[in-house]
Amino acid sequence: MYFLEKISLLGTSEQRDSRIELRRSSFYSTIDLLPQLEHYASTLPHQQARSRPSLEVLRKAFDEVEGGNTNTDPGACDISATDAGSEEAQGSEKKAPARFGWVVGVMVRCMLNIWGVILFLRLSWITSQAGILLTWLIILISVMVTSVTALSISAIATNGRVISGGAYFMISRTLGPEIGGPIGVVFSFANALACALNTVGFAEVARDLMQEFGVVMVDSINDVRIVGVITVTVLLLISLAGMEWESKTQILFFLVLLVSLSNYFVGTFIPPNIEKQAQGIFGYRTEIFLENLTPNWRGNEANFFQMFAIFFPSAIGILSGANISGDLKDPATAIPKGTLMAIFWTTISYLMISVTVASCVVRDASGNMTDILTGNLTDGCVGLGCKMGWNFTDCIQQKNCEYGLANNLKVLGQVSGFYYLITAGVFAASLSSALGFLVSAPKVFQCLCKDNLYPYIGFFAKGYGKNDEPLRAYVLCYIIAVAFILIAELNTIAALISNFFLCSYSLINFSCFHASITNSPGWRPSFHYYSKWTALFGAVISVVLMFLFTWWAALITFCIIFFLFGYINYNKPKVNWGSSVQAGTYNMALSYSVSLTGVEDHVKNFRPQCLVLTGPPNQRPALVDFVGSFTKHISLMICGDIIMEPERQTRPQDATDQLVKWMNKRKVRSFYTPFTAESLRTGARYLMQASGLGKLKPNTLVLGFKSNWRESSPESIEDYINTIYDTFDANFCLCILRMMDGLNISDQFDCEVNQGFELDESAENYDHQSPDRESADDVSDNSNSDQIKTVFQNTQGKKSIDVYWIADDGGLTLLVPYLITRRKHWRNCKIRVFIVGDEQNMDEGRNEMIALLKRFRLHFSDVIVMTDSEKRPQAKNMTRFVDSVAPFRLHDEQQEGITVQELRQREPWKISDKEFEAFKQKKGVVPGLLRIFLAN
Repeated sequence: MYFLEKISLLGTSEQRDSRIELRRSSFYSTIDLLPQLEHYASTLPHQQARSRPSLEVLRKAFDEVEGGNTNTDPGACDISATDAGSEEAQGSEKKAPARFGWVVGVMVRCMLNIWGVILFLRLSWITSQAGILLTWLIILISVMVTSVTALSISAIATNGRVISGGAYFMISRTLGPEIGGPIGVVFSFANALACALNTVGFAEVARDLMQEFGVVMVDSINDVRIVGVITVTVLLLISLAGMEWESKTQILFFLVLLVSLSNYFVGTFIPPNIEKQAQGIFGYRTEIFLENLTPNWRGNEANFFQMFAIFFPSAIGILSGANISGDLKDPATAIPKGTLMAIFWTTISYLMISVTVASCVVRDASGNMTDILTGNLTDGCVGLGCKMGWNFTDCIQQKNCEYGLANNLKVLGQVSGFYYLITAGVFAASLSSALGFLVSAPKVFQCLCKDNLYPYIGFFAKGYGKNDEPLRAYVLCYIIAVAFILIAELNTIAALISNFFLCSYSLINFSCFHASITNSPGWRPSFHYYSKWTALFGAVISVVLMFLFTWWAALITFCIIFFLFGYINYNKPKVNWGSSVQAGTYNMALSYSVSLTGVEDHVKNFRPQCLVLTGPPNQRPALVDFVGSFTKHISLMICGDIIMEPERQTRPQDATDQLVKWMNKRKVRSFYTPFTAESLRTGARYLMQASGLGKLKPNTLVLGFKSNWRESSPESIEDYINTIYDTFDANFCLCILRMMDGLNISDQFDCEVNQGFELDESAENYDHQSPDRESADDVSDNSNSDQIKTVFQNTQGKKSIDVYWIADDGGLTLLVPYLITRRKHWRNCKIRVFIVGDEQNMDEGRNEMIALLKRFRLHFSDVIVMTDSEKRPQAKNMTRFVDSVAPFRLHDEQQEGITVQELRQREPWKISDKEFEAFKQKKGVVPGLLRIFLAN
């Protein structure tokens, strides 16, 4: 109750604002606020998430209030932040950026990009080649791919907030920067090239129209270049004027297209005159419909997939609305609704136009009004025109017909009620597509530049005005478009563009599939009308179509993607977007870890999985580097940091994150596990029991040698020794690293020393042995500061690793140097094995050891037998030993009337005289010793 009273005092502070009080769950509640968006808004653009106060913060704030410092009340801070935010909101209301709904922002844009020049200039020709049935099949397959992709886009767009960046933002935030970065570059470039292509399409139609009126500026090719450059410049100016002007222009184009299409459908019902009949236009006829129902391939390369490849680029406009997601009022609602509605209406229009034009126009006609038949004379007449009263036999047999579905690309204009309205529709279609791509490319590229995944592109990330317009990216896109317009031959580039867009479709569908299959709790799209299997099908079919359309362009596309992927994968940018790849990695790790639990241990698969008592790893880099040299990419390594109670109070809250960053920067593949305990022994015992997961559990304890044992307190020494005993009791292997210059370098850091690991006596000499080290705090995430370099990071050359295998310890003493020599820094080092023997059987013992090592398949340079192990130690060494252990003896035989147990209760770390005599003969004997000579 006392603690609740504390919080009540904070809640009723005089500096609480009345607006905050109104947001509480009840008028009488003085404890908690209702859940607030600010506490969960870490993903919102240009906003910093506010954190909920912890109990520790509340306690500290209460103490400060009791001490009279009311300025630090957390409620006051919240109010100031809220007031500042409200002022910003009031200021932003005066100049709110333009935002679009689903109709103008998505549906109209997508329809304009789908209704391209292919609709007016190629659909009738494709129908004449493939027939109505196969044309509908081509349309429906294209719609299937785009619809599946639209469903995937809708699912991704409704799974959280979508800001600017469109397809790049969706893919990168779902699959991570490794996949999103390459797609961002390729997709931006493809949009810039698509702008150039549509501009050239407009320029060619404009040139033909000028030639009809006898207007020629230079020649056929240069006229296209001149008109194209002028057109894209005007489109750039419209874009630079802002999204409002661009949107109004697109609406104008949309109205022109509606009028143009209405003009066509009205024209199909107008009875054709003699001139139109001479061009093969006869109105709705059953005979024409049945004749055009089946395919009639013409040309050596005419086939189904060729027609498919020509038609499919008309479907690449479904991302136009998503690409300006930052300019939409509610992207999560607008993108699904607008994209799907655009696909529906454009599909209806494509199907209707293909069947109506194929029901009114024959495939071949001469255009000559003298070819009309008089009477019923049809002898020798060839073609469907004979039934209509026209004889087109000559042009059909000579294959020089200029009119009809198969020969005239402008047949829609001839069928329509007014020819030049169709020309206006072609202009509107090409210009609207060019304008849409000119706007999309800079928006996507700006988002990519803001993420800073690639070098030298941050210059284009800057935005201007209330809509954060990427003016610099606009200019870059304009330059690229002009460069390819001047080429004036874009057939090769057109194949690349189709592949770029198909690649984007494939990755969008795969993003949806991967996010669904990983079962991540964060994958909760509000759009439910999708399936992970249809998304996978869309991804696969998109890749298949890439190779069916143009295999060499598909190879080029994948080469570019893999190159850009490799660059990001190598540099590993410091971004964390919660991608499905991370969720998939977690699932795989969890699945493999669980499956390992059912696998029995085998000696062939033994690995030294090390629990390293490093304390803060940056304070003992030599210990970290030593263990990392034989565990990296091989086995488990856990850096255990036992934190004593006094240090826990002063430990920074982000210490764990900073130490993990330190290990990542040092490229140490290790886990870091801090553990609060009363002593080193207690912490080590609990870590050995609790650390690890299943089979990924430590089996080896590694700690540094306690070189300051002479100056340490008896309790500390007993703690250290008992830790070693506990290690063997837990059936762990044990490694103790001793270096001449010590391990602890905490004197170089402005931080508290971990009391569980006392300073080595020679740590202060480390400065003289490491001239390249830097005195900066290595815990900090300063990429410019060099970390302290240890001997284990240097190339060792042809040095010696001496192994003293003087007791049968199971082979770990031999396995560790073998694993070390697999590293490139130690690859040329020689391994010498020392064993104990007598002079009489020295050769026999050496040969037996050589045979054993060969059976172990371990490479070694020499086996040396030490024959002086049975010699008595010198007197001075015995005296040194006795003097060293004297402070740790009970001397119980010299004390009468007191038992050993009573003495042990007061000083449990001391040994009795009987124990001293028993171990006296084993002085200096260790199970195994690994020694590294640093001299050649």
